[in-house]
Amino acid sequence: MRAATAPGDPVAALRRILQVVDHVRRGAAPGAVADEVAGEATVGATVEAGVEAGVEAGVEAGVEAEGADVVAALTELREVREHIAGWEPELVAAARERGISWADLAPALGVGSRQAAERRFLRLQPSSSGEETGEARVRAERNRRAGDRAVASWARRNAVPLRRLAAQVLSTGEPRSPAGRRRTERVHRALADDEPASLLGPLAAACDDLGEQHVGLAEQIRAVTETGAQVRRYAMRGEPQ
Repeated sequence: MRAATAPGDPVAALRRILQVVDHVRRGAAPGAVADEVAGEATVGATVEAGVEAGVEAGVEAGVEAEGADVVAALTELREVREHIAGWEPELVAAARERGISWADLAPALGVGSRQAAERRFLRLQPSSSGEETGEARVRAERNRRAGDRAVASWARRNAVPLRRLAAQVLSTGEPRSPAGRRRTERVHRALADDEPASLLGPLAAACDDLGEQHVGLAEQIRAVTETGAQVRRYAMRGEPQ
């Protein structure tokens, strides 16, 4: 029997694990001749289903599973599990990008509701903002969404002044630099958006292109964007505004 190695090929690693499991279940004795070779192992098959279905285990004649073999198989099983653990959130994200609903994903993930499916995904996916545990990622995502909802609601209530500021920025003339022109174009696109909250980022960026003759306008924009940021912070902390 071979020692466990890092599972660069999960399929090959599963076959090695299946070989040991098969020996243990059969209780193969010295001199026993195994004559079962069938099928191809697939990553989608579980070890249980693989053995019962007669997945190729590569059982060697006259070889008994020793304690060291079992320990090596357990080590490799852990490594394979860690290796494939990242596939689930990747596949879930791919399914979501293709329009699959959380409700449709729930049975595939072994959970009973769309909320549980989304929670499982948030717990498993790698964090992009530093949270170390799955529960911390769930809380961070909930807080982020609460902030987004609060800002969107606040922006709708203040849609008129936000759009007025955007119109004033556009009336100052086209910036000379390519970067400035790109920032102005972002304001144009945001002004056409149905959601006034989409104006906050472009307006803040456009402040860099307002010269000394538009200091007052720049100050108004900074005040508005800071208010929006404060609304987000309060909502993420669950504090009343």
